[in-house]
Amino acid sequence: MHPRLVGALLALAATAAIAVPPVVQALPDDWYPESVAIGPDGAFYVGSWRQGAVARLKPGSAPKAEVLVKPGTNGLANGQGVLVDAKRRALWVCSGNIGFTTVPSTPSALKRYDLATGAPRASYAMPDGGYCNDLAQDPRGNLYVTDSYHPRVLKLAPGAASLAVWKEDQALAGAGPYKGLNGIAIDGGRDVYVSLVAAAPYVLRIGLGADGKAGEVTRVEAPRELKNVDAIRAWKPGRLVLFESNAFGEGPYGGQITVARVEGARLGLRTVVAGLNDPSSGAVWGDRVYFIESKYSLLTRRKEGDGPVPTGVPFDIQSRALPH
Repeated sequence: MHPRLVGALLALAATAAIAVPPVVQALPDDWYPESVAIGPDGAFYVGSWRQGAVARLKPGSAPKAEVLVKPGTNGLANGQGVLVDAKRRALWVCSGNIGFTTVPSTPSALKRYDLATGAPRASYAMPDGGYCNDLAQDPRGNLYVTDSYHPRVLKLAPGAASLAVWKEDQALAGAGPYKGLNGIAIDGGRDVYVSLVAAAPYVLRIGLGADGKAGEVTRVEAPRELKNVDAIRAWKPGRLVLFESNAFGEGPYGGQITVARVEGARLGLRTVVAGLNDPSSGAVWGDRVYFIESKYSLLTRRKEGDGPVPTGVPFDIQSRALPH
């Protein structure tokens, strides 16, 4: 066989080996994951809301994940949104300050780590006491960050020293104690989709101009109330995956994952899996969605006299096929 053909076949085999990660992958005990990102090599990065850390699951690695960013490194507290920027060898993590952690609480900020080693690289404070919840990246490398305390999206341009307001508008405001935003995704580099922290029968769309400036805010209506869209992922043009955590709903198993087809100013919805315990985030790989169950009620709904937080609580990443 010709050497070039052999090389091509080996490369194809290597690609196939990482094309489909395992359907179920174990996370460290007591992890209480909040966000999931996946790198171009098929490695998963999972932030911990309780441990203030990030775990990594490499393709073909041992069943248990390695802790890449150790608890509290660079002031990481509630590990929120996670984003992989392989081009810049960066791992970005939103750090919250709600509490319920095993590490000290610190002011909310956007944190940067080395993607390979987990070493701290930078920290960007949230202006005006904002809350860094989730983030997305456009093709030019700009980061867009949702603020859960204010009706705005912040932006960090490559090489910038601080976060700046990209879009602030009362149309981005919701009800309840967290009046700002939760999930965020960029569809095809043209539109930014965000969700409120509060449950609502719509998501919000912000035009993304060719010059990088923000356009108008419009509602994209759903046929029902969405149960706290904690994260959004852009799957295909005009197709979003919504992670409805049901964080403020009744009962621990009301969460679900939904595929949304954008049809102008409306969403067509199709449920992928229901009956989940706070599915706050996930990642799309090919035609499968990989997701977590955060089980936050074990922390946030504890009453006086319940005793210490239970130990040894198992967590994992699960998977389902997405509908064609």
